[in-house]
Amino acid sequence: MKKPQILLIDDHEDMLTFLQNDLQADYSIYTAANGREALEIIRHHVIELIVSDVMMPEIDGFGLCRRIKSDLNYSHIPIILLTAKNTLKAKITGLELGADAYIEKPFSPEHLHVQIANLLSNRNKIKLHFETPAPVRSVSDLKDEDEKFLYKINLTIQSNLSNPNLDVDLLAELLNMSRSTLYRRVKMLSNQFPNELINLMRLKKSTELLEQGKLKIFEIAAKVGFSSQTHFGQSFLRQYGITPTQYMKQKNVNSTESS
Repeated sequence: MKKPQILLIDDHEDMLTFLQNDLQADYSIYTAANGREALEIIRHHVIELIVSDVMMPEIDGFGLCRRIKSDLNYSHIPIILLTAKNTLKAKITGLELGADAYIEKPFSPEHLHVQIANLLSNRNKIKLHFETPAPVRSVSDLKDEDEKFLYKINLTIQSNLSNPNLDVDLLAELLNMSRSTLYRRVKMLSNQFPNELINLMRLKKSTELLEQGKLKIFEIAAKVGFSSQTHFGQSFLRQYGITPTQYMKQKNVNSTESS
């Protein structure tokens, strides 16, 4: 199983080494000595969580947090700030800038492990939201920008499901995003590539229509944007391990046409 990729940022080499040694058994680690180096790393790698010191040269932890949380390309990445500043004002500043957690030095390594695990667990809930065949539900575990993005992409795909030409390029155009930005954000939030997400949502909608039992299978295939009933049946089988006809029988729906 692939380890989550996290970025550790601290200008003190000893602290960076300590954090890396403590976390590398559970996570794939990237390291940076300041916020400027960190920004370069997140532009080229899919980082799933950031642990950053506050007091650093060039771009400090607060400045890094401000830049990441104001950039829609990266605002979904959870950030844990580590600081020797134990004043309430400093903590409030970090949280107002969008930090997801704030830990004072010296800290318990166990505490850091729990914070990381909890934040990543919330991300996994979002991934499951996309991966299960249940109808799309609202997501309450996300920051506002993520909720807006998820709502928008769900609505856009749902509104265009019957269009067999709906692909990554068209989706990016409809969302007014570059193809690369769309790939990055969808992959981070859903653990899917955009084309996989489109296909998954087509299939999710098809399960609802199959359960209703009002349409024939070839009609359902067309309604969710598959070019043929055969293509639909093959995709459905790969995703759920059964054919559309078998799915209907499991749901006690009378099948009107074999898949």
